[in-house]
Amino acid sequence: MITYILPLLQIDVTEKLKNAPDGNYEIGVIIGSLLPFALFAAIAWYAFYKMKNRNDLDD
Repeated sequence: MITYILPLLQIDVTEKLKNAPDGNYEIGVIIGSLLPFALFAAIAWYAFYKMKNRNDLDD
């Protein structure tokens, strides 16, 4: 399933920046391309933090 969805999600940032109408659009494209990575990193950090501080482990 992911092999069908992944090509649809890939965007060409350099092409969008070349055709950008102004500087604000360029900033939006850059932020929009980095936002999914930042969100994934935040979720991974939260999961790591919760698993590290579990109280049900017998140490």
